[in-house]
Amino acid sequence: MKNIYITDLDHTFLKTDLSISDFTRETWNAEAQNSIVSIATARTYKKTVQFLQNIHVNAPMILLDGALIATTDRKTIETKFINKEVANAIIDEGAKFAIYPFILSLADKNLSEAFSYSTVLNPHQVQVLKNYKKDDHHHQEKNLRAMSENFKIVYFGEEKLLRRVASHLEGIFGDSLRYILAPEAYVGCYFLTMIHKDADKSHGIRSVSEYIGFDLKKLTVFGDNFNDVGMFELAGVSVAVANAQEGVKKAAKIVLPHTNDEDAVAKYLKGLKSAK
Repeated sequence: MKNIYITDLDHTFLKTDLSISDFTRETWNAEAQNSIVSIATARTYKKTVQFLQNIHVNAPMILLDGALIATTDRKTIETKFINKEVANAIIDEGAKFAIYPFILSLADKNLSEAFSYSTVLNPHQVQVLKNYKKDDHHHQEKNLRAMSENFKIVYFGEEKLLRRVASHLEGIFGDSLRYILAPEAYVGCYFLTMIHKDADKSHGIRSVSEYIGFDLKKLTVFGDNFNDVGMFELAGVSVAVANAQEGVKKAAKIVLPHTNDEDAVAKYLKGLKSAK
């Protein structure tokens, strides 16, 4: 039975400048020759594929926090959507706090994405958008409305405000949604993500394991943030990088001495080879 390695992208596999070193690429690709390897990320299909140029992935990817499971050649394995009615209700409830979300939606069956947001933006959102200025799937709207099939809805802002928004929304929508509130390391604020109740990385891990047919005890996962904890609980080995959130480190079986900027994942894989 092959070993399985699934890693988060941001602040785990990617460096902070969103690059991948030659050392990480060579080490990961060498491991892919004899193991099952893939990605579990909050990123979209398009951005993930851009980051993974020259990186081998031989199993379905867990994308958009588990709302989309797809292969690198655009084969869709599973989707979990928030419908238009619910998404619009979330927008309207959030507006009561003078905050509007980013909405990631499916634009067509070829996995093209739509990234919608309001003309009313807070400073954190403006900063986030600077990282997407070259993308061509933006839809800025004065009267923000959702599309038919929405992968996730994300707010960026101060922690105190987003905790109030999360509490308010959970009081209305209950367990029909999954809520992720965590620090956003790139911008220095917090984010609140809402996805389908069955759309998270742990559900994604189960979907991929059923699709391929692997033993979860043979699975090693890598992560840094709270949306990784679900897959930590399923995997035989859970690994947190040195720059992970403290609560994530507590949930991990192994905490690495290296950060994402120090090729933590690759050094762990290289260490396994050296130990044999």
